[in-house]
Amino acid sequence: QVQLVESGGGLVQAGGSLRLSCAASGSIFRLVAFGWYRQAPGKQRELVAGISSGGTTNYADSAKGRFTISRDNAKNTVYLQMNSLKPEDTAVYYCNGRWLSSDYWGQGTQVTVSS
Repeated sequence: QVQLVESGGGLVQAGGSLRLSCAASGSIFRLVAFGWYRQAPGKQRELVAGISSGGTTNYADSAKGRFTISRDNAKNTVYLQMNSLKPEDTAVYYCNGRWLSSDYWGQGTQVTVSS
């Protein structure tokens, strides 16, 4: 079992930065692939960035060049550094962990970018 707790969301002006954290419990952290997803009101949940157990990363086109996903296996934590934020980045951001056929989700953290 993996439990995920996100933090770091908040209100920021356009052009600003935020760093989201996802703290994970469980002894299998090193084996888990993680992703950050977001869901804006009235829209489907979408993948923003992912990182494999080996550290390979991938990004949505909207996140490339602005967001960076990373993981600290010693701290059982995954991060999403978000720079140059835009109003269209406003959404609830969710941390996802995937191991074998199991999916784990956090409760989400709100990010609001004002223009």
